[in-house]
Amino acid sequence: MPEKIKVQPKLEKEEDKSSGEKKEDKRFVMKKSERKPFSMIEKDGLKSSGEIFEKRWNKDLEKGGIIKTMSDQFLGEHRVDTKFVNIICRDHEYADGDRVRIYINKQIVRQSITLTNSYRRIEVDLVQGKNTVEIEALNQGDSGPNTAEFVVYDDKGNLISSKEWNLLTGVKAIIVFNNEKVTIKERSSESNEEDKDEVSNN
Repeated sequence: MPEKIKVQPKLEKEEDKSSGEKKEDKRFVMKKSERKPFSMIEKDGLKSSGEIFEKRWNKDLEKGGIIKTMSDQFLGEHRVDTKFVNIICRDHEYADGDRVRIYINKQIVRQSITLTNSYRRIEVDLVQGKNTVEIEALNQGDSGPNTAEFVVYDDKGNLISSKEWNLLTGVKAIIVFNNEKVTIKERSSESNEEDKDEVSNN
């Protein structure tokens, strides 16, 4: 009968018999991590969910050709001669409950106006001199941003300004009206005599 052979696994020598030192197993080498430990105080480079959402939303808006602003928007300065202006407003996109507030020289003219697809008229009296009209976005409706259109006419029905914008909540659109009386100066007798002299000399 063949003799049974018992096979045993070869064990790594834990010690070098000659030196008595333990041999290092090179198969498993622990390296020190170069990464900094996580800290709640120091900036760790991680983005917040708000930053990620805002960046993604901005890209979506740019793809759709929508211009939106997070800071107050200046819509121009106009020289006028009028007792009041008519501000005609509406939602130029889908009517989703956008609301605005209107100020004149820091005084509230209309506390809250809900914009629809139909035009609404607000008459705003002007004082002599500088008049600053501010239109504040109170919300962004069911689907932001606040999409408003405002057309401004003087007391004679002449168009002064027509603007569309897309604002975030709390942002204002600002229009300045310099209300000045147009005065026609009568020509003095001296200037008339000068004109006659020029005609005679020619």
